Amino acid sequence: MTMTHTSLLQFEVSEQVATLTFNSPSKRNALEPAMRDELAVALQQIQQDRSIRAVVLTGAGGHFCSGGDLKNIAAANLDNGGWLQRMQTLHAWLQVLLTLDRPVIAAVDGAAAGAGFSLALAADFVLATPRAWFNMSFLKVGLVPDVGALYTLPRVVGVQRAKEIMLSARDLDAQEALRLGIVMELHEPDQLLPRAQAMARSFVGASPAAVALIKRSLGSALGGGLQDMLSAEAQAQALAAGTAEHREAVGRFLNKQPPLFAWPSQDKRP
Repeated sequence: MTMTHTSLLQFEVSEQVATLTFNSPSKRNALEPAMRDELAVALQQIQQDRSIRAVVLTGAGGHFCSGGDLKNIAAANLDNGGWLQRMQTLHAWLQVLLTLDRPVIAAVDGAAAGAGFSLALAADFVLATPRAWFNMSFLKVGLVPDVGALYTLPRVVGVQRAKEIMLSARDLDAQEALRLGIVMELHEPDQLLPRAQAMARSFVGASPAAVALIKRSLGSALGGGLQDMLSAEAQAQALAAGTAEHREAVGRFLNKQPPLFAWPSQDKRP
């Protein structure tokens, strides 16, 4: 077993399974720049280490990942070009994750919001607890979904439901996520990580070539190119981040003011 503890990411390899744990519980494991940097390094190591046969993504402290750190986003004060560069830097490691030729399993407890929801969708399998919840929260702050969600979510739930999830920016509880196919299995919190790691270990005995070929083939089965979608995502986010509406939405959030946009609730569903 090898283990690396850093301030924001834990990287453990045991029995040929890598477990990456987002480790900023006080911020519900928000994906701040330093965490992104550490994740990029870890994914490069996994990509190069052929002895690692599967990967588990999880979060510390009862949450998976609450998304981008809005204080950092506000303080960065980037122009459109700066945002485009930020997105391209993010996409460099995201493509490693999305195209990794080994199974990736997300073990989701608590919040998986914004970029955290997108990161869960980047996995091949999503396991969750009954208290897990998901939210494509980007529209609340005047942004478009990123970290590959424009590519991954419609492939899981279909285009119409993906539009509703993204444009409503509403919470999905674990049962709805299970029903929609976002989550494959539900487990109690104390059983979540053991189940994810057991699933990951099962691939140690599988043919690496066959696993890689299945993943590669299914990645293109529904048509549409990952590269084209990531390019469109980066361009769209760079434009959205430069709007006054985005700046006002972030300011209202940080000042604990009510948002200007809220999806109307539906008390009774058929």
